[in-house]
Parts: sequence; C-alpha cells; structure tokens
Amino acid sequence: MGKRQHQKDKMYITCTEYTHFYGGKKAEIPQSNFRRLPFDHCSLSLQPFEYPMCTPEGVVFDLMSIVPWIKKFGTNPISGEKLEAKSLIKLNFSKNNEGKYHCPVLYNVFTNNSHIVANKVTGNVFSNEAVEQLNIKTKSYKDLLTDEPFTRQDIITLQDPTNLDKFNVSNFFHVKNNMKVLDPDEEKAKQDPAYHLKTTNLETRETLAELYKEYKGDELLASTMKEPEAKKTDKLNAAHYSTGRVSASFTSTAMAPATIHEADAIADDAVRYQYVKKKGYVRLHTNKGDLNLELHCDKIPKAGENFIKLCKKGYYDGTIFHRSIRNFMIQGGDPTGTGTGGESYWGKPFQDEFKPNLSHTGRGVLSMANSGPNTNKSQFFITFRSCTYLDRKHTVFGRVVGGFETLTAMENVESDPKTDKPKSEIKLLSTTVFMDPYEEADAQIAAEREKEAQKQEEERAQSSSTLSKVKSEQPPKAYRAGVGKYINMAAAKRSAEEEDSKPSTSEAAAKKPKGRTGFGDFSSW
Repeated sequence: MGKRQHQKDKMYITCTEYTHFYGGKKAEIPQSNFRRLPFDHCSLSLQPFEYPMCTPEGVVFDLMSIVPWIKKFGTNPISGEKLEAKSLIKLNFSKNNEGKYHCPVLYNVFTNNSHIVANKVTGNVFSNEAVEQLNIKTKSYKDLLTDEPFTRQDIITLQDPTNLDKFNVSNFFHVKNNMKVLDPDEEKAKQDPAYHLKTTNLETRETLAELYKEYKGDELLASTMKEPEAKKTDKLNAAHYSTGRVSASFTSTAMAPATIHEADAIADDAVRYQYVKKKGYVRLHTNKGDLNLELHCDKIPKAGENFIKLCKKGYYDGTIFHRSIRNFMIQGGDPTGTGTGGESYWGKPFQDEFKPNLSHTGRGVLSMANSGPNTNKSQFFITFRSCTYLDRKHTVFGRVVGGFETLTAMENVESDPKTDKPKSEIKLLSTTVFMDPYEEADAQIAAEREKEAQKQEEERAQSSSTLSKVKSEQPPKAYRAGVGKYINMAAAKRSAEEEDSKPSTSEAAAKKPKGRTGFGDFSSW
C-alpha cells in the first residue's frame, strides 16, 4: 500500500487511455483509394447480380460471371487464390413488394449499412439481428425459413458495416491486374473495331479509314485497323449511284482527292435474293410424325435462307419443342431447350421481314420467334390457329403443307401450366431439305459472271489483236532526212514539167468535178 496507489484513478479519460484502450483513432482506409461496391453487386462484373453465389468467406459473385472466370483462370478474382466451382454457395435473397432486398424474418430492407449474414446449408439470407436473437441467443440452430439444422460455423457474413475491406474495389485482384473474361462479341469487336457499327454513312467510313491510316500506337491493334477494301463491281452488283468519293474528297481536307466516279457495290445478299424466284421445301422428322413445310424464299429470303442453312447444317437435329400452348402455337429451334438459346446461321441476329400478304392467318403458319424487333436467330414457331395480332411483330416465312395430323398430335400433348413446357417430350429428330432455291440462284449468278468474264476476255483479245496489227504495218518510206523526209521531190518536179509543156489557152480552165470532200491519205503528194 503506497502513497501513489490511486494516482491513476482520475475522473476523466486521459489521451493515452482514449488512444489505446477505448477505441480512439483507428487506421482508416484512405478515401482517395476507397471505392465502395454496393452489397447487391457482383464482385467480378461490378454490376447488379441476378443469380447470386458466394464463397465461404462471404464474397458475392454472379453465377454468369464467376463460372467462365473459374473455367479460364481457376482462381478467386478478389484474392487471386485457388477457387473451385463446387465451393460456391447459392444465395436466396428475398424481395419485398417494391423489389428491394430485405430480411424475410424481420422485413428490414437491406442497405449498404446493414449487417447481412447467410446460412451456408440452405443459402437463405437474413439480417444479423434476426440470427443473433432467434438462433444464437436461443441456441436453436435451425434455419428460420426451412427449419433445417446447421451449426454456428455455417453462418457466413456477407456484409459487416464495421469491416468494409472486402467491398473496396481498388483492392480487387482482377482490377489491379486488369484481368477479365471476354465474351464472344467482345472478342470479335477486339478483332474488328467496326463490329458494333451496323450501318455507317460515307463520312463515318472515311473518318475511320483516316484514323486507321494514321494510328501509330499498339501494333496489334493497328494491324486490325485496316482500311476496308473497296468491293469489286461488275455488271450484276454495280449500283446506279456512285460511291460519292469524288464529291466528298472535293469538300474534305482529310480525304485523298478522287477524280473518277466509281459505281457503288450492292450488298451480295441483295444481288443473290433478286435471283431467288422459287419456294423452298423442308420436311421435319419428329417423334410424333413428319411435317412438310413450304418456305416463302421468294418473298422472305433472309429468314428462309437462315432456316434452310441451319437444317442442312444439322443444327435442329435432336432439339425439342420447349413451349406448347393449346389453341395458340408450338415453339422450337433452341439447342439448349430453355427458350433463351440459339444462334442464326450468320452468328448474329438478323432483321425482320414483313409482307402485307403474309399474315398469321390459319393453322400451320411458320414464323420466327424473337425477343424484340430485329432479333431473329434460330427459334421458330408453328401456329395452331389464327394469330393476326402477331403480324408485323414476327416474320412469317412459311407454312405447313403436309402432316396436319402430326401437328394435331403435337397439340394434344399436355403442357405444364406454369412453364408451358410439354410434359412428354416432343423431339425434332432430323430435317430433310428437298428444295433449296438459294443454290440455284448462286449457280445462276456464277454462270452469268463467267459468261460476262468470257465476253470481256474476248473483247480484250480483239483489242490486243488490233493493236498488234497496227504495230506490224510497215512504216512510210523516208526519201531524205529532216523536215519533209517522206515527200518524193523527184516526182513533184516531173509533174511540174509536164504542166509547162502543155499549150496555153485563153479559155477558162475547166471546172473540176465536184467530188466527195474530206481528208485524203496524202498519196498524191
């Protein structure tokens, strides 16, 4: 017991106590480097998630983003450590009537400041307060929604407002190293900078060409930035209008001057489709029977060619009709069988084609399925009855001309009322193409181009023979050197002496007979 035993018992908190024992100033994340990721965003795509998955550490990803990443790199995009797809946990978020994420027990709307946890066993997401009060304090470790048992180690913290390090985008491994997985469209756009430009006017094309010429940066990128080659024109694809380069170069300081008008080239498909004059005929072999289809290739050439080429390719073989609604239609053409897949023959969506005389009238109309204007791919549907309200929304490109009993058998198959998927599988086994008018059109165009090439070759040969004939003619005889070397002076003197020897008369000189005037061949000189 000393004199100073109560010396530190003060009625206030000292600076040292405040700093070391009672919190005080902690190491803060520099605000300049801290970029906060919202809790409802994928840590890889940095976009709002649709199919949330999380790691055992509580890092949230979107399923569509993390699976391609794991297939390519096999690592955790946040830490760079090894990560397997089987370790991901599917999360079940609950939404209220306003579409906001909330706790399904306390109904608290989740914000960036909420303490959010998930159950590793069931994947259900709750607020920490609900789990703390109803599970941990009561020592009843059963899921609050499904009543499944779990342990305290199965509680995963998705967001702790007092520890936001894992939400700092600046510290993400894939952001620091600029790593990402490109989808096919992005890869094509990387190879072709004009991939996303569907239609460009002349000024845009010339500006891009000028940039491609003068770009001196990355060699790999510069090698892909080449000026588009001018299409060769012939009798078939030459337009009645010019390319416009002459007038554009006359008023532009960025373009090389052009002084010769050149006919613009018509698109190859537009030339080919002018020669398509017949219908196409295809048979679909299904497990319910055969369907004979007539395609309006002469009126709807693009959709008809897409369907025939996919049939020849075997794209539809083994696919199912994933959607069937009685008294409405049956839909197929998706290799994935989900209704969200499928690609056109060209690998990208093509435009709608509408004709006033082609309508969804009657049973057995063949039409393109789409997800909006100009989004036709591989999916199609066949109507069970008239659906005129679909006109100018879906492209009608054919009709059923045989096998209506098969269409009836397909309609009689019961479907799930929620998903419209047939309860018993309706499968498209294979396809047979009987008539392909596009092959005939290609053959006709090739024959005409060959004929035109032969004609030009003959004209070229004839002109070359004429030139060689002119060159082979003997040059005129030279009588002396200098000016007038081709004039025979001896013959000229002799004709003058003969005229002097004739008797002179006072009579008027006889008039020269009027003959044909014009330039002679100078043979009398």
